[in-house]
Amino acid sequence: MNWFTDLFTQHSAIQAVVVLSLISVLGMALGKIRFFGISLGVTFVFFIGIAAGHFGLSVDPSMLAFAESFGLILFVYALGLQVGPGFFSSLRSGGIRLVSLATLIVILGSLLAIALSYAAHVPMSDMAGILCGATTNTPALGAAQQMLSQMQIDSNNATLGCALTYPLGVVGVILGIIAVRKLFVRPANMPKPDTEHQKNVFIVEFKITNPGISYKSIRDVAGYSHHRFVISRLWRAGKVSIPTSDTTLELDDLILVITSPDDVKALELLFGEQVQKDWNTHDIDWDAVDSQLISRSIIVTRPEINGRKLSSLRLRNLYGINISRVHRSGVQLLATPDLTLQLGDSLTVVGEAQALQQVERILGNAVKRLDEPNLIPVFIGLILGLLLGSIPLAVPGISLPVKLGIAGGPIILGILIGTFGPRIHIVTYTTLSANLMLRALGLSLYLACLGLEAGAHFVETIMRPEGLLWIALGFLITFVPVVLVAYLSLRLFRTDFGEVAGIMCGSMANPMALGYANDSIPGDHPAVAYATVYPVCMFLRVIIIQILLMCFL
Repeated sequence: MNWFTDLFTQHSAIQAVVVLSLISVLGMALGKIRFFGISLGVTFVFFIGIAAGHFGLSVDPSMLAFAESFGLILFVYALGLQVGPGFFSSLRSGGIRLVSLATLIVILGSLLAIALSYAAHVPMSDMAGILCGATTNTPALGAAQQMLSQMQIDSNNATLGCALTYPLGVVGVILGIIAVRKLFVRPANMPKPDTEHQKNVFIVEFKITNPGISYKSIRDVAGYSHHRFVISRLWRAGKVSIPTSDTTLELDDLILVITSPDDVKALELLFGEQVQKDWNTHDIDWDAVDSQLISRSIIVTRPEINGRKLSSLRLRNLYGINISRVHRSGVQLLATPDLTLQLGDSLTVVGEAQALQQVERILGNAVKRLDEPNLIPVFIGLILGLLLGSIPLAVPGISLPVKLGIAGGPIILGILIGTFGPRIHIVTYTTLSANLMLRALGLSLYLACLGLEAGAHFVETIMRPEGLLWIALGFLITFVPVVLVAYLSLRLFRTDFGEVAGIMCGSMANPMALGYANDSIPGDHPAVAYATVYPVCMFLRVIIIQILLMCFL
């Protein structure tokens, strides 16, 4: 049976794969168990790794370093690709306010870490790990480890500090949400349950009663207003048609308009009377509404279409069809002429059956083609992300240059490629399941390696007096900034509690707390706010942790 024990104990490539896979399997399985309604998910891999390291399991140091780095790089790059398409658009309007509040949490937490470092006489090399664990931010820990290595300082205490404070970092945000709700939230702060019309695409019917636009073309009418809308159907004398930009509107026409919820009142002044019928429910039979027309979802699968503007295809003029909505990564977008199409977009097309067949041939609609992995952009992105992370950035007043590192570079490159790649005809599409697979694989590898590193000295550290001190300091760093900024958000900025909870979770990179917020707060406001602030806060923490180490060591 020596061969069996050697499989787990004798350092080799096979042994490294077996040990890391075993840790990941056990961690993911146990991570599904809920304690008081909370599950740690893939994060439990970290604690199984600690247990494995404590009981003597180890992996060849060079292989461990490779797996840890590759896992982190894969995770943050895939995350950047996923959030990239909606990242910059989420910063518009209310997004800036949400990001500003989340940034305040990051800054307050960093300042508190500095103050506690001096007050408790904890070296900044140790406090860096405490800060990363308290904010449940493993990419920041990766950046801290890389910076400590450049400064020739042992990073083991930073890893241990993260391991000790990570559990309360998860729970602390949830306790913060509970405390804020009990102490500061009033009925007016609670979000109302979301309905379909609260999304960024809203369908409304108008009756033309404004004589000022009578016998004017839709192109001319659109020029009267800066609000964005699409007229998908027109009823005149009981007959339905698909209007083009040259179609003239007449009094008593009924039009179906696709717009955003915020623009409905303004468009009512433009067109006239709003017909009180709910067109936003899921059970509408669109084919029955249009006896002569067909509504069909067509998916963009031809690479030649990737990155082209909707207007450049001239589908409406050539085939007499109308594109009312575009679904991308679970989000509905308004099909305006300047919308840049991406591979994988699902277009809601209305028209006659023969015309829809023509449009289908142009756009592709070959769903099987989307299942083929586009790995070239992934590897190119990894290379460019690591190059970006290796560029030394001079910061005034700091002797050593700051680098984005293996955590910051790939996530920024992922966001940029996810956002702008289609515009330069780079195919960046991956299915949601494929992206989640890359992220889960990378994160589980990274956490398993981190746990193994920290496990050898974890128990003896927690039994020392400084171990309990680190846990207490970590809880303060977790709890105080989120509660303070939540109070300011509710009282000064009149932010609803759903968005506040999303800010708290996103600024602390805490998907477990987000799960609790989604379950306990009506609507999708927590998830939307989380997605808006998460990338910015992730980037800030990766940079700030390096600056703290260089300035206070």
